[in-house]
Amino acid sequence: MRIVAGSARGRRLRVPRGRSVRPTADRVKESIFSMLESRYGCEGVAVLDLFAGSGNLGIEALSRGAAEAVFVETDARAAAAIRANLQAAGFSGEVLVMPAARAIASMRAHGRRFGGVFLDPPYDRGWVGPTLSALAGAALVHNDGWIIVEHGRDEEPAARVGALTRRDSRRYGDTRVTTFAVEPSEEDVDGVP
Repeated sequence: MRIVAGSARGRRLRVPRGRSVRPTADRVKESIFSMLESRYGCEGVAVLDLFAGSGNLGIEALSRGAAEAVFVETDARAAAAIRANLQAAGFSGEVLVMPAARAIASMRAHGRRFGGVFLDPPYDRGWVGPTLSALAGAALVHNDGWIIVEHGRDEEPAARVGALTRRDSRRYGDTRVTTFAVEPSEEDVDGVP
């Protein structure tokens, strides 16, 4: 596994052994970032990498100019790999070793906001819907922000979850990548907070 583009292009990333981490394949990652660059871009964006594994997606975003990245992972070995990968690539980032739901609640309590979120939970465990609901309820993503969900081919996220609206879904073998956009509420559009 390697960083595909940007300032750390070609840098190899460490993946902890075992079945707890399923890294995003380079082909899928290239497709994700090609779509992101054409629609939204990473330059200057704060990103949140939930179920981060080795930190592959968040570190790729940093390499492509993201302003900051927060990585959330429950597995201590994977969190150690994220820290090692950040250091090897010459980046810094915040690594939270806790479940995604707890991290979302904590960041909401601290007023944290992001321009983009990578959501890559273990496939077919029913975590996509509840995590999207938690993100929507916490309003962690700025208006016009994005969420990239990597999930199993048979999982179908809802078309709308709060202010999150599904924009696109593409299949790559057993993997699907679904994009959500955060739409401003009517109050935001009318200029009333």
